Amino acid sequence: MVSIRYDETWMEVPSGKTILAALEAAGIGLVRGVGCRGGICGACAVLYRVSSQTHVMSAGLMCQETVQDGMEILPLPHVPNKKVPHRLELPEDETPAHHVLRLYPEVNNCVMCGECVRVCPMHLDVMGYVGMIKRGDLKGAARASFTCIGCQLCVIRCPASISQPNAALAARRWFGAHQEPRADHLTRMLDKVDSGHYTPIFRWMRRLDPMEFQALYLRREREPDDAPPGTWLPDDRALL
Repeated sequence: MVSIRYDETWMEVPSGKTILAALEAAGIGLVRGVGCRGGICGACAVLYRVSSQTHVMSAGLMCQETVQDGMEILPLPHVPNKKVPHRLELPEDETPAHHVLRLYPEVNNCVMCGECVRVCPMHLDVMGYVGMIKRGDLKGAARASFTCIGCQLCVIRCPASISQPNAALAARRWFGAHQEPRADHLTRMLDKVDSGHYTPIFRWMRRLDPMEFQALYLRREREPDDAPPGTWLPDDRALL
């Protein structure tokens, strides 16, 4: 067992568990700030310090960080940040890159301190993709930020108050809408949807009772984890 402090209370929890699992083992039922439990959704962002080891405040995800003796924990179910509502229509006098900069001009205030990189639980080069947005390289920013989970921990640490995940999301959206070439296979699939090709199949599925539908789901073919990208196809290709 180890001793941790959560919600102003010290408690004994099992060692070797993640913060999330340890809190639940201690009887704390978490409703908010809990999502995928696999380091994907970014909902369980947390700040913590182990005073006996260091003066440094650390950040991470409750579903990933392991409890340590003397750990003091501050969950962050919501981080106030700038999120600009926008539509994907492009004004005639602007390029996609200029438009993203108009939505999030504060990226130009980046001082390249690297705090965002140090705090990112996904080990992304946050400072790097912010620089790409500044230079108008939306393709590079889209690629570099693709696995961002939106936990907003970089927002907390940024001295320039940049909302990096939202600026990166805008870069991905505007690059995808206006610069990324359309995928031929996706265009073909959309044409099939529009033509009603899948309508009989979905009507048949809707007539299934819940148990039949569950059995169909459990029998589905799944792509092997080690399959090279773009090479695997199911044996049943009725939906392709």
